[in-house]
Amino acid sequence: MAGVKGQAVPGAPAWGERGTTGVSFADALAFKGVYCQLAGKPVLKGVDLAIRPREIVCLLGQSGSGKSTILRAAAGLLNIEGGEITINSRVVSAPGITVAPEKRGLGLMFQDFALFPHLTLLDNAAFGLRNLGRREARNQAAQALKRVGLETRADDYPAALSGGEQQRLALARAVAPRPGILLMDEPFSSLDARLRQAVRAETLAVLRETGATCVIVTHDPEEAMLLGDRIALLRAGRIVQICSAHDIYNHPVDLAAARFLAHLSEMPGRVENGIVNTPFGPVPATGRPEGAQVIVGLRSVGSLQISLEKPGVPGRIIARRDALGMDNLEIVVTGTDRPVRIRCNTNVAHHVGQDVFVTMDPKRVLVFDAP
Repeated sequence: MAGVKGQAVPGAPAWGERGTTGVSFADALAFKGVYCQLAGKPVLKGVDLAIRPREIVCLLGQSGSGKSTILRAAAGLLNIEGGEITINSRVVSAPGITVAPEKRGLGLMFQDFALFPHLTLLDNAAFGLRNLGRREARNQAAQALKRVGLETRADDYPAALSGGEQQRLALARAVAPRPGILLMDEPFSSLDARLRQAVRAETLAVLRETGATCVIVTHDPEEAMLLGDRIALLRAGRIVQICSAHDIYNHPVDLAAARFLAHLSEMPGRVENGIVNTPFGPVPATGRPEGAQVIVGLRSVGSLQISLEKPGVPGRIIARRDALGMDNLEIVVTGTDRPVRIRCNTNVAHHVGQDVFVTMDPKRVLVFDAP
C-alpha cells in the first residue's frame, strides 16, 4: 500500500512517503538499580527502568534531574558505579564493564544534531553504515534521506541547511542503520514553536515506521504526552513515576509532579467526613484520615467552568489574555486566597471586570497531602 506524503510546514519541502522507513529489529533496554556520578557527585540514584521492544518512552523532568545522564549511560558514553544496564538481557554496563557504543546497536540523536560539517548529506546519513558495502550503504542512506525529504540535497553540506532541515538530516542518520534502540536527547528544542509541532509529528511517524525501541529526553510535559507510550518522570536522579500520558496527567504521584505537569490553582483544606469543603463545593478525599491537611489542585483546563449566568459561585475576571483562540482568565472568587486560572474557548463577553459564575467538576480535581 502506498505511503502518504507529509508536509511539515506550508511552503517547506515535503517529507517523503510515510511507510518507507527501513524497519528495525527492536531491542529491550533495562536499567536495574543504576547509580552514576559526574564530577564526584551522584546523578543517578538507583534507577530502575524496563523498556519493551518497540516502545517509545519519554524521560521527563527539570534540568539536572538525570534525564540526559540516563541516555548517555544507555549509550555507553558514561560509566556507572552501581547496578547494571542490559540490552536484550545482555549486560552492557556495570561497575567495571562498559561495552563500546558502536557495539550496542544504538542510534543516537543529540540536541545539537552533531552533524559532520565536512561531509555531504549523503555521507552524513551513511556514517553509521560502515559495516555494509559502499553501494548498499549509500542506497540505505539515500532511502533515509528520501524519507525525510532531503534526497535532492544529497550532495549539499550541513551548513547549507536550515535548522529544521538539519534536524531531518540528524534523524535520517540515526535511523539509516536501522538500530534496535534509538536514543534522542531533546531533539526538537532548537526549533521554533511553529516548526517544532510539525516536525515532531512527522518524526513520530518515522519512529513508528522503524519499530525501534525509542527513548526521548524532554523537559516539555506536552511533548512527552504527545510522543511517549509511557512517561518516566525524574526528580533528583530517581524515577518518581512511570506510566501512560493519561495516568501521569490525571493521577500524578504527588503535588510536585502535578505542579510540573501543568499549572494548578491550589487551595488548602481539611478532611471532614471523607470530603474537603472548597469555595466551589465539596471534593471527595477518599482514603485520607479525618482531620488530614490537604491541598486541592484545580487545573486551568477541565476543573472549572464559567458562565455569565447562574448556577455557580460568583466571581470576577481580573485578567484576560487571548492566545491561539483560547481565553486565559484569572478570576477572583470569594473564599479563595488567590485568583484561579481558567483556560477556555474565546468569548467576546469575557473582559476584565466582568462578573461570572464558576462551577467545578469534582471528578477533574486533584487532592494531595499538604507538604
